[in-house]
Amino acid sequence: MLANASVPLLGLSDTAVIGNTGSLAALGAIAFGAIIFSFVYWGFGFLRMGTTGFTAQAVGAGDEAEVRTTLWRALLLAVVLGLLLIALQTPISAVSLSLMNGSDSVDALTRDYIAMRIWGAPAALALFALMGCLIGLGRSKTLLLVQVFLNGLNITLDIWFAGFLGMGVEGIALGTAVAEWSSVGLALLMVVRILRQRHRDQEAFVPLPRLRDWTRLQHTLSVNSHIMIRTLLLVFSFAWFVRQSAQFGDDVLAANHILLQLISFSAFFLDAYAYVTEALVGEAAGAKNARRFDEAVRKSSELAMISAVALALIILLGGEFAARLLSTHEQVWHQVSLVLPWAALYVLLAVVAFQLDGVFIGTTRTREMRNAAIVGTVIFLPLSVLMTGLAANHGLWLAFVIYVCLRAICLLVYLPALRRSIQMPQGSGDIPDQAR
Repeated sequence: MLANASVPLLGLSDTAVIGNTGSLAALGAIAFGAIIFSFVYWGFGFLRMGTTGFTAQAVGAGDEAEVRTTLWRALLLAVVLGLLLIALQTPISAVSLSLMNGSDSVDALTRDYIAMRIWGAPAALALFALMGCLIGLGRSKTLLLVQVFLNGLNITLDIWFAGFLGMGVEGIALGTAVAEWSSVGLALLMVVRILRQRHRDQEAFVPLPRLRDWTRLQHTLSVNSHIMIRTLLLVFSFAWFVRQSAQFGDDVLAANHILLQLISFSAFFLDAYAYVTEALVGEAAGAKNARRFDEAVRKSSELAMISAVALALIILLGGEFAARLLSTHEQVWHQVSLVLPWAALYVLLAVVAFQLDGVFIGTTRTREMRNAAIVGTVIFLPLSVLMTGLAANHGLWLAFVIYVCLRAICLLVYLPALRRSIQMPQGSGDIPDQAR
């Protein structure tokens, strides 16, 4: 939870720096830039989620060579994809902005943001793989150190470049790219040290025969392709929400962006439970231990739901105060106050989808996650248009809340079959010592 909490602090600090030193257009550009990079990067979120699931299952099965192979495969893929994103930065910028429907001044500043931040792409994607490995291994303290270093350095550089040096939106982007490259070096050193300590099998530290195994590679690509489609649809839905917000003016766009930052802050707390669930159910699935699976799902979900209630209350009671800290524009404060209860309701209900995501990622049942995302998105898009026409920004938020509920309902339908697929070995009640 502490590791995850440092991530939304970055988004809040970016918003606070620009909100207090820049124009409404600059704040809108940060909103657009954040959602564009969320779409671009989290389209490759399988590098984190797939790595976690495969790593946890390999740990449960006692296969340390596969733990290492999973990481090397993900890192190679991350570097290739990161370089490809740099090469394609011009069409990425053009297509993204054509879909976002922002004002000319917001579009111009967003182009500057993209052109600077894209150079951190290989490092950002490699960090996904390294963090996925740490989550799968249950090394939460190491994950905390990496996240605090990444986001602490990022916040410091953003304040320096954008605030003190007056670089504005470009300063925010530069600080993020520098922090990503600095952090990937630290994370790689720490993960390699952990894996060397665990290296007691007879295979090489880099198991080349496994890396060249086409059957394993095909399975990995299949699982990851489902995660990629699911994540792209998920981020597309958030991007659509931001795009629909822009039609009401820069003040509503900025207000909704601030509320999304508060939701993001809450989501990263709740995702901590989902991450633990991923690791524990993955180990249980690898060991074919149904009792441990049930225990992990039940206990993590109970804690997550209690936390969701607390976070929703914090947003409801403190959201207006947060808006005043994050922006100096009174019209933005007013718009935040109008739709604040919707943001609190979203957090309260979204916890179910977050927890189920953790269960299905840990067991690498990604086809079901893809299907849930398809159903949610197909219904959300026309519903948001309809509700926006009927109730403006309130209608947009209602559609957004319904969207996250649809994802959860679809995964709940699949859960019984997933549970039946995890069979307890005869005469075994716990995970074997070797797997532990």
